Amino acid sequence: MKSFLVSRRLSVRLVRLYAGLFLYGLAIAMLLRSGLGASPWDVLSQGVARVSGLSFGTTTVVVSVVVLLFWIPIRQRPGWGTLSNTLLIGVFADLGLAWTPAAHDLAWQATALGGGLALLAVASALYIGAGLGPGPRDGLMTGLVARTGQAVWVVRSAIELTVVLVGWLLGGTVGIGTAVFAFGIGPLIQVAMRVLRVELAVDTGSAPALSRPAAGVSEQAGISVVGER
Repeated sequence: MKSFLVSRRLSVRLVRLYAGLFLYGLAIAMLLRSGLGASPWDVLSQGVARVSGLSFGTTTVVVSVVVLLFWIPIRQRPGWGTLSNTLLIGVFADLGLAWTPAAHDLAWQATALGGGLALLAVASALYIGAGLGPGPRDGLMTGLVARTGQAVWVVRSAIELTVVLVGWLLGGTVGIGTAVFAFGIGPLIQVAMRVLRVELAVDTGSAPALSRPAAGVSEQAGISVVGER
């Protein structure tokens, strides 16, 4: 009976995980199609894609893998959700870009931006609720916080300012959507988690992780994964 309950709980968490990743990819596509700017990391992927000729989704996967390599010196350990995040969000983003038309007027731009942010909040709530490991970018942040002793906002601000600057220099789109994302996505995710009644799943003993996250990392991830992946 106990094994059945554990298996059932795990299956629910996996459904949350993959539903969240799929919706996250679609949300990214909507934000990009708005033409008003996207999240700092997506600005970076957009810029690298323009320079390299790779698709946005492929570039996102490559950037995620590179970020994961930075986990090694800061001794972060990926979970099943971390690897799924790394490999799938880019694929889903490319699907979303294929399905979503570009915005040609202000009304559609505003709709795409608002809808993308709302969908991303729901997707993030599902992903966080699954509790199967932080995304590569968020794990980088929490690892640096643990190693440097700096405040979360200091490390996060430094990382995001760096990636958005590099992305912009490479041709990524920075706009009002980037600012709205930075200040609005955290509160939106909190609302989504309350509306969906999502509770954090922190009992990693039943999670199909490569290894259990270091102490404190999963707790920080539950707080600080606000639109990052």
